[in-house]
Amino acid sequence: MDSEKQTEEMKTDLNLLLECLKYQMDNPFSQKEALVTIHSICQQNSNAGVYFREIGGLMFVKNLAKASEHSMVKEAALYTLGAVAEQNVYCQQTLCTSELFEDLTWFLSNDDSNTNLKRMSVYVILVLVSNNRTGQTLVRETGCITVLTQLFRTVLSKYELDLSDKNAFQSYQLWSSVCSTLCVCVNNPQNDKNQMLCCSLFPHANDWLINCIKPEIIRPVCSFIGLTLANNTYVQKYFISVGGLDVLSQVLVQLESDSHKTLSSAKLAVVVTKTVDACIADNPTFGVILSKYQIVSKLLTLLLHESLDSGEKFSIILTLGHCTEDCEENQYDLFKNNGLPLMIQALTESQNEELNKAATFVLHNCKKIAEKLSLSLGEYSFDENEEQLKDVNMKEKTLEEYWKKAKEILHRIEQLERERNEEKIQREKDKDDVSSMNINIQTTLKHLHADSIGRGPTAEDKDKSQSRKLQSYQFRGVLSTACTNDHQMKTLLKSANPVNACYRESGQSKTLGKAHSSYNQNLHEGTTFGKKNSVSQSSDHVFKHPIPVVKNRQQQLPVTDPFTLCSDIINKEVISFLATDNHSKMLKYRCSGCIAVGKSLNSRNFSKLLHSCPYQCDRHKVIVEAEDRYKSELRKSLICNKKILLTPRRRRQLSSESTTSGGIKKRRIRKNFTKEEVNYLFSGVKKMGNHWNLILWSFPFQQGRKAVDLAHKYHKLTKHPKCAAP
Repeated sequence: MDSEKQTEEMKTDLNLLLECLKYQMDNPFSQKEALVTIHSICQQNSNAGVYFREIGGLMFVKNLAKASEHSMVKEAALYTLGAVAEQNVYCQQTLCTSELFEDLTWFLSNDDSNTNLKRMSVYVILVLVSNNRTGQTLVRETGCITVLTQLFRTVLSKYELDLSDKNAFQSYQLWSSVCSTLCVCVNNPQNDKNQMLCCSLFPHANDWLINCIKPEIIRPVCSFIGLTLANNTYVQKYFISVGGLDVLSQVLVQLESDSHKTLSSAKLAVVVTKTVDACIADNPTFGVILSKYQIVSKLLTLLLHESLDSGEKFSIILTLGHCTEDCEENQYDLFKNNGLPLMIQALTESQNEELNKAATFVLHNCKKIAEKLSLSLGEYSFDENEEQLKDVNMKEKTLEEYWKKAKEILHRIEQLERERNEEKIQREKDKDDVSSMNINIQTTLKHLHADSIGRGPTAEDKDKSQSRKLQSYQFRGVLSTACTNDHQMKTLLKSANPVNACYRESGQSKTLGKAHSSYNQNLHEGTTFGKKNSVSQSSDHVFKHPIPVVKNRQQQLPVTDPFTLCSDIINKEVISFLATDNHSKMLKYRCSGCIAVGKSLNSRNFSKLLHSCPYQCDRHKVIVEAEDRYKSELRKSLICNKKILLTPRRRRQLSSESTTSGGIKKRRIRKNFTKEEVNYLFSGVKKMGNHWNLILWSFPFQQGRKAVDLAHKYHKLTKHPKCAAP
């Protein structure tokens, strides 16, 4: 309710403000206030711009900006148009027309227009062109981009900026807005034709970079250069031909030298580095120009700056990768300035994936040049002129040391790769060991159950598998030490019993987890204990046969003890389970209720399953007997209380049981139909047809009437029309 109320208030306010704009043409101050209010409403509510467009307010404000004689009204109207179009795509598409671009071009080229009006015009162009290929096409076809390039050249006439001056500050704001608009015209989405037009500004941009190294100039100029030549080989070659890469290198060298003094210089150096990377990304051969200014060493020094974040370091390392991709001089500089240890350190310490990829790219480039160095040192021919021999000798002396360093670093790289591969293989081995350990524990638990129940091995088995018994008894000793008392041992055997698996899964997992942990902790102790003891001691302690308590328990103890009876039943089932080799054969003689694990069971099919099973366990026999006893008592109570079941088969059974038991079946008392009931019957048939239940429920018939009674009465009345009511 509150949102609907706010929407209605917003619509009312916009309608009133639009009327105020129409009827206050002679009052520019009122119009300006109305436009500012419209702007604030559209900023607060995202749907306000759409409604303002629907009521025709957007087109009215556009015409007002063109036709008004007052400069303040034009500025306010253009600012409102830009804000609404920036917030809503539909408004942007509505305003993106050649007519509006022509009007904006006229505002920019007119000498009578003040700086604020030009700024508002540039702002509207920026909004209309942003993320809009149609706007990029219109700004080129209407000649608006030509006017923008002219403003880029002429707005700032002096290289020395004094932003404290009001007029100079306004001119700088207009110039920076023009730079941003040109960046949007050439990129996002990329427009090759607009890039070709804007590349004519490269010489002027180079002049600004050389003569004014300030953040206010470097940031917009570098953004303009980077976006104009991005992914365009022709524009990149033109920029390098006019000396742009040399200028950027000089600026980068100067900023890197100043980065030790001020933090802003380091940040600006990263901005220039990104622009350099955009120049050589598609043409790595241009990295030769950077070798003249030793850019690689400067970038390595800049990389060690403490104030840089991971994103800025990534830009520097990526630029190093493009510099060393196809330029041996830059690769040599990287060797000289210990660049490879820095790359390895960045690769091992950083957790940023992009930064790791960039460092790997640099190492890959250096690996190639290291291999080339080894071949060139071994197979270099000296059958040349004397000057070439001197150069070779000088190179050999200087490169031998670098080659040794490169060889060590290559060895470290290969060692890192081997360590990673070994870690992967070790992880796979650990997984296999864990799975095999679980299998061994399960098989050992089976032998443990057999030993604890009293199933002793035969003489032949002793001779053939003595080592296996030793391991099983050792494991038994470990389990006995892990369990603190006999009660824990009993719970472990009970939880491992397959008869109770479906009822004690959670307890079994916990007990087995404890057994596994105790086995892993004390396995070494058990093995050393077996080695230290002599043969006689092991025969006395380890090979001591268990006391046959279970076999004689039935003869010694009375059957009335519930715990003894339960343990005997469980022991019998465990012995039968472990004695049979064929699992399918064993399942035939098992209780269906015990082995039906994982099936979708409910109260009906589980009862049928138990009744159909000829091999019921004692527990399920008790359940079946209790269920039959309950059903018989329920049947008797239903007969005594004279209640009738809805199922016809049960109804027949009850009737037969009642008659055989000697009960007297009473008939219903006959009740004749009254005249009112006959009228109800005929009116109901007229309205509802032969739907006897609906008729019975719709009219107040006598108590005890049924739908069948109504049907029989109606058929009798239709056969004997003399008795029917009129």
